[in-house]
Amino acid sequence: MPPPSRLHPPTPRTRACAHTRLPTSRRANRGAAMQQPTTPVSGRAGAEPEPFTPRGTPRLRRRDSSAPSTPSARGGVGRRRPTTFREDVGHAAAETYLVSRLAFILLRSLGVGYRWISQLIALLVYAMLLMPGFIRVGYYYFFSTQVLRSVVYGDQPRNRLDLYIPRDRSKSCPVVAFVTGGAWIIGYKAWGALLGRRLAERGIMVACIDYRNFPQGTISDMVGDASEGISFICESIASYGGDPNQIYLMGQSAGAHISACALLEQAVKEAKGEEIYWSVTQIKAYFGLSGGYNMQNLIDHFHERGLYRSIFLSIMEGKRSLAQFSPEIVTKKLSPEQIALLPQIVLFHGTGDYSIPSSARFD
Repeated sequence: MPPPSRLHPPTPRTRACAHTRLPTSRRANRGAAMQQPTTPVSGRAGAEPEPFTPRGTPRLRRRDSSAPSTPSARGGVGRRRPTTFREDVGHAAAETYLVSRLAFILLRSLGVGYRWISQLIALLVYAMLLMPGFIRVGYYYFFSTQVLRSVVYGDQPRNRLDLYIPRDRSKSCPVVAFVTGGAWIIGYKAWGALLGRRLAERGIMVACIDYRNFPQGTISDMVGDASEGISFICESIASYGGDPNQIYLMGQSAGAHISACALLEQAVKEAKGEEIYWSVTQIKAYFGLSGGYNMQNLIDHFHERGLYRSIFLSIMEGKRSLAQFSPEIVTKKLSPEQIALLPQIVLFHGTGDYSIPSSARFD
């Protein structure tokens, strides 16, 4: 079947705090062409809204992955097999073991210096003070029937995501694809549990995407994992009760940087006519929370904060790759055609943020 003609998305609007400026131009000729209906991803005729298919974009290739794209293995949304207390405890133990093992691998790779030990102690003290809140969120994460943990979206290690599903499943709901932060080293999907819970209470489904951290992977691996997770969500979220026509992308801290890189990389590929697995036009808006978007300007800051220059450059695959993985620099080099594909972009950054200063926003 020949590809459908182009459907131009609505003109994007860019909002950002503290004089943030991003290119927001769209093509002037906005045709009012009707959208070509396609078969729902879930395969249930009449049960789910039809997924969005952009017009005029390169042919979308279906993901060739052994990962299941529907929740049938879990009994479907709302029909999950009840888990026993032993199974839940076993899952919690497995998650704890994974995080601990990766922490030891990280320490062995970094070397244990005085600054790292002092910061680790400070982090443990801080975690103990917040323990009552952690216990409540942890109980919800491990035992709530609204949480689908570790849904497989790809073949690489840690290609998993958590789904936070609203109680009202009578209609399709908007979806937020969330990439958590963690200095590219300690990111983990469970860090989005509180956000997932709060948005699910308001009728919004949240998919927290996990990805390989350093030293398990470098920045290109992280961006690739995030893109693979977004592809899975665009293709399969209708099977879980999400609306494929209302998908929003969000990232926090390092996750904001990774998700922005994935979005821009996809826009470049799409404009060049390369084969893709998801379209930028399937994303309604992008929200960046406390992100860093110019890696060249952050080397010294991270070094002073304890993320040493040699480690940071290893994460970013060398000094020559900093421009490639700096969304601010990439955005300024985009062609009008590539910019026209981008969704609405909204950036948030607190002026009291010291991990990534608010001055690291887009200029």
